[in-house]
Amino acid sequence: MTDRFALHFVPEGYSVAGHRLMGRQAAGAGLLRAAARSAGLAMLGCWAAGDGHAAACERQLRELGYAGRVERLDPGRPQDLARFGTLYHPAPGIERLAWRRLGVGERRYSLCGITHTTASHTVMSAIANLLVAPVRSWDAVICTSRVVRNSVRHLLERQAEYLGARLGAQRFELPQLPLIPLGVHSADLRFDADARAEARRRLGIAEDDVAFLYVGRLSFHAKAHPQQMFGALERACSQDGQNGPGAGVRQVHLILCGWFANEAIERAFRDAAAALCPSIRLTVLDGRAPDSQASAWAAADVFTSLSDNVQETFGLTPLEAMAAGLPCVVSDWSGYRDTVRDGVDGYRIATVMPGAGAGLDLAQRYDDGVDSYDQYCGHTSQAVALDGAQLAQAYGRLIGDAALRRQLGENGRRRAQAEFDWSVIFGCYRRLWGELDERRRADAALAPALPPGVHAGAPDRPDPFALFASYPSAQITPASLVELAPDASLALLRQYRELAINRFATASLPTLEEFGQIFGSIESRPTQVDELLDTLGPCDRPMLLRGLAWLCKMDLLRIRAADE
Repeated sequence: MTDRFALHFVPEGYSVAGHRLMGRQAAGAGLLRAAARSAGLAMLGCWAAGDGHAAACERQLRELGYAGRVERLDPGRPQDLARFGTLYHPAPGIERLAWRRLGVGERRYSLCGITHTTASHTVMSAIANLLVAPVRSWDAVICTSRVVRNSVRHLLERQAEYLGARLGAQRFELPQLPLIPLGVHSADLRFDADARAEARRRLGIAEDDVAFLYVGRLSFHAKAHPQQMFGALERACSQDGQNGPGAGVRQVHLILCGWFANEAIERAFRDAAAALCPSIRLTVLDGRAPDSQASAWAAADVFTSLSDNVQETFGLTPLEAMAAGLPCVVSDWSGYRDTVRDGVDGYRIATVMPGAGAGLDLAQRYDDGVDSYDQYCGHTSQAVALDGAQLAQAYGRLIGDAALRRQLGENGRRRAQAEFDWSVIFGCYRRLWGELDERRRADAALAPALPPGVHAGAPDRPDPFALFASYPSAQITPASLVELAPDASLALLRQYRELAINRFATASLPTLEEFGQIFGSIESRPTQVDELLDTLGPCDRPMLLRGLAWLCKMDLLRIRAADE
C-alpha cells in the first residue's frame, strides 16, 4: 500500500461550499477528508495551477487534520511527480495529463482518474481519446459502478472499431478500469433518539407519522423526475388493508432536501406535488445548508431516490441514507444497483427504457447545439420509466410496518460501515496506486517508442511559436545577434512594464532581476543569442527568449540575423 500520492487540485472539485453543489464535489471533499485522516500517508503532493490553488489545497488538508508533509508541485515541472508515484485527477479525462507526462518519461509516474458523469459529450470525447493519447497500462480510470464501466468500455470499443477500420490499428494500450465505489463518512450520519425527536419536532412530524426523504439536486431534467414518486406516495396512502397508512399512522410526509436551479423549476416541483400527491405533506429544505441536511437525515423514516437520468453514474445519497439507518426505495438504475440490496437494505424498483436506435437524433441535437446538456439529459430521461405498481407497493409496505423499516435500515447501516465507509474505500485507492507502481516497473509498453521530436506535447496543443512559425518575417535563432538600444535602461524597462497595456503579461516574461541579468550580459556589444543564454547559466530558456522579443517590442533591444 503506497504511503504517498499527488492530487491534481482544482478547488471546486474538492469543496462542498459552492452554491451549485454536485455529487462529484461531495465525492472530492470526502476523498480529501479520507486522505487527511488516513494512517501511514506520510507525504501528499499538491499539483495545482498557481500559488493560490496550492495554498487552498494545503489549507483544506490542515483543517481536516492532515499532519504529514504537503509539497506544492508546479504543473510546469511534471517530472517532480516521480517522487509521488501517482497523480490523482478528479475526473475521467487523463489524456491531457498523459501528453504532459510524455516529454519527461512515461515510467516516472502513473495517472489515476475517476468517473463521475459520463453523459456529456466533452467527457465522452475525453474517454474516446484515451485510445490515441499516450496512456499506459500503469494508469487507471476508476469506475464507481459496474454500469459506468460498461459505458466506458462501450465508448472505447466504438473508437477502437473506427480506428481499426480507418487506420488499420490493431493494438491499443488502455488504462486499468478498476471498480471502486465512492465512500461515505458513516460517523457523520449517526443520530440518537434525542436528535431524531428534536428534528421531527422542528419539522412538524409527529411520532407516529412516516416521513419520506429525498436528498440531492431538485431537477426533473438532470437528476430524478418526480412524477412517479409523487403519484406512488399518493396511491400508497390511499390503499386499504394492512399495507396502507392505517394502524395508527396519522400523516405521510415528503421532505425534499436539496436545491433548485431557479424559481421556475421550484414552481414546477410544487405544482406537480399539489396535483399528484395532495394527501402528502410536503417540506422543502435547502440541502446546501449543513443544519438542514442533518435535520432531514435525523427526522426521516424512509429514503427514496428514483434517479432516471443518464447523468447519474453512482449515486452517493443512497449510501448516506444507509449510513443513517434508513431503508431505501430507489430506482434499479446506474450505481444504485451496486449499493442497495433489494429486500435487504430496501427496495430497488424496476426500470425500462428503449433499446439502441431510439436516441441518435437526441445526441445529434445536443452535438449541434440545438439542445443544451441539461435538455439532452432531460429528453433522454423522459423515455425512462419505473414500475409504478411495484413502487407504490414498496412505499405502502414501509408506511405500514415500522418493524420492517427498522430492520432494513439496520441492515443498510451495517453494510455502509463495513463496505462503503471512506476508511475502507480510501484503502482500496491506496492499494490500487501500489499496484500501478508495480505495473510501472514491470509491464512492457505495448505501443512502440515515439520518434524524436514527438515528445513536445499533444498534437492538438502545440507550441504557438511552432504552429505559427510562418507568420513573422524572421525568427529569433541561436545565431541571431542582439544589442541594447542606445537609450535602453532598467528604469525605462520598469516604466514600460507598469503600463496597463503590458502589465497583464508579466507572468509569461522574465522578472526584473532576470531582465537586469540580460542587460548586464549584453552590455554594449552585439551578442549571439546562444552565447547570451550560456552566459546566464541555468535558466528558463523559453521565457528568456520571449523576454528578448518583448525588449525588442519595447524598442529597448535590437535583433538581427548574424549575416546582416
